[in-house]
Amino acid sequence: MRLTTLYPSACAALLAGLLAAAPQARAQTAQQGAAADAAAAADAAAAATPSTAATPASPYVMPATQVWDMPSDNGELYRIFVSAPEKGEPPKGGYPVLYVLDGNAYFGSFAQARWVQDYLPVGKAIIVGVGYPGDKPWDVRRMADYTAQLREPLSPEVRPFAQYKSGARAPFLDFLTGKLRREIAQRYPVNLERQSLFGHSFGGLFALHALYERPQAFEAIVAASPSMEWNGKSILDEERVFRDKVQAGKVGATSRLMVVVGDRDADGDPESARMLAERLEALSGWGLRVRLLRYPHEVHASVPAQAANDTLRFAFTLR
Repeated sequence: MRLTTLYPSACAALLAGLLAAAPQARAQTAQQGAAADAAAAADAAAAATPSTAATPASPYVMPATQVWDMPSDNGELYRIFVSAPEKGEPPKGGYPVLYVLDGNAYFGSFAQARWVQDYLPVGKAIIVGVGYPGDKPWDVRRMADYTAQLREPLSPEVRPFAQYKSGARAPFLDFLTGKLRREIAQRYPVNLERQSLFGHSFGGLFALHALYERPQAFEAIVAASPSMEWNGKSILDEERVFRDKVQAGKVGATSRLMVVVGDRDADGDPESARMLAERLEALSGWGLRVRLLRYPHEVHASVPAQAANDTLRFAFTLR
C-alpha cells in the first residue's frame, strides 16, 4: 500500500520540506532519504495510535440517583436504588413514589425513563428499586420474598426449586410498606397517599398478592407477566377470596391494577393474563379499576423495559 494512502498529511509535509531544501540537499544519498521517510512514517503512526497511558474508563453512573443497603426488621439485607428530581419544587403534597421489584435488573430502565422526562408530570416523581447486594440482575432470594410456601406434595414443575427458600412474602410486604416506606419519606418529600408498585414474573405474582392481601397499601399496582401457574396456581385461591370480600363489601377502596403481558411470552400465558383482567374487571361496580396491556412483539424478558413508560403514566398521572 502507498505511504500517501496511510499518512497523507505526513507525506505532504515531507514533500514540501524536500522541495524547499538547498540544492546540496538533493544530493543526499538514497539511504538517507529512506531513513527520513521511515522516521516521518513512524511519527505519523505514533500520532494516530492512542496513548497507552490514557486514563482508564470509569463505570457509568446514572445521574440523579442514589444507592444504599438497608436491613429489614428480620435482618434481611436489601439494596435500595432511588431516582429523584434534583431541582425544582415538589408537587403539592409531595412526590408520588413507584417501588420497582428486582431493582438490580429493572431500576435502570425506570430511572432513565423518569430522568429524561423530568420536565413532565411523570418525571416529577420518585423511583425506588428494591434489589439485593451484588452485581447480578437477579438473586435467588427473590423466590422467598415473592412467593408463598411451596405446596405439598410438590408438583413436578416446582421440585427443582425445592432446595431454595420460599414463603417469606409476608415479612417482605411488611418491609415494603413499613420500614422502607418510612425511610424514603425521611429522605425525600413524598406523598404517602400516592405509593405504587411494579413487579415482573415472580414479582408480578407478588404484586397480585399485595393487591389481594392489602388492597389499600398502594394507589396503583402493575403486575407484569405474573407467574400465576407457579405452585399449583395457588394465587387463584387468593384471588377467589379477594373477589368474595370485594363483593361482600368488606374491602372498600382498592389499588388500581394494570396487568401487562407480552403476546410472545412463553413463560407466562397471555391468555391467563387476559382472563385475570376480565375476572377482576367484573368487580368495577365495587370500585376496582383494572387495565390490561398487551405487547404483540414482546417476550417474557423484554416486557419490563417496554412497560417502563406505560407504568410511569399509569402510576403518576392523576385521574
